[in-house]
Amino acid sequence: MKKVIVIPARYASTRLPGKPLREIHGKPLIQLVFERAKESRLKDSILIATDDKRIMDVAQSFGADVVMTNPACASGTDRVHEAIQGKDGDIIVNLQGDEPQIRGDMIDAVFSVIEKEHLNMATLCCPLKNEHEYRDPNTVKVVLDRSGFALYFSRSPIPYLKGFTNFENKTRTSKPATRNFIYKHIGMYGFTRTFLSQFVSMKKGELEEAESLEQLRVLENGYKIKVFITTYDGLGIDTEEDLKRFIQHLKDKKSLR
Repeated sequence: MKKVIVIPARYASTRLPGKPLREIHGKPLIQLVFERAKESRLKDSILIATDDKRIMDVAQSFGADVVMTNPACASGTDRVHEAIQGKDGDIIVNLQGDEPQIRGDMIDAVFSVIEKEHLNMATLCCPLKNEHEYRDPNTVKVVLDRSGFALYFSRSPIPYLKGFTNFENKTRTSKPATRNFIYKHIGMYGFTRTFLSQFVSMKKGELEEAESLEQLRVLENGYKIKVFITTYDGLGIDTEEDLKRFIQHLKDKKSLR
């Protein structure tokens, strides 16, 4: 099966305008994400899907294949769907352009689980590490069933921790233990080509509109999303504050990784 990574990149981000071209240690953010995508061992190709000539020019300058898409695309997934028209690909990974520390093995985990388990769609999550993330509406939380499928995604703190005033649970030894069933969603999606076409034709649901989370459209229409748990602890970049925090993180580590 042919495996394609598509990185949707929109210039007019409401929370961080020009985000794909914001420089980090001399490289635009979109290039850092592209370099991480290249680490996937299972991919057959990588496409950057954009609606802006500035992004196209920069992406082509570092050797990326670029597809220009309609500025009216309602979401990143719609942009991905448009970008693969006329292209080969059986499993498509929508890699968000604001995760510069994503790893190739994480991308490959999504490719593999869809192919091996014959799934429509899969995504990733990692354990939440602190109460700030748990409370932060910019951090999307997900709760899972016992088979690893998503029950719900939310910007609100889920699940509700009845009887606990803090994110941490006091054990019998009085030492804090992180709640290890609370997960942060990592915004990378894998689809079969057929299901991606189904997804973009589905009517938007009320939960999707309320939470501004397009993956809820899948759940509202009665389909399942497999969620692969990883140990990823990278920083996604959604806001100016996130960008500053990430740059400081790199300074502390003295590395782009």
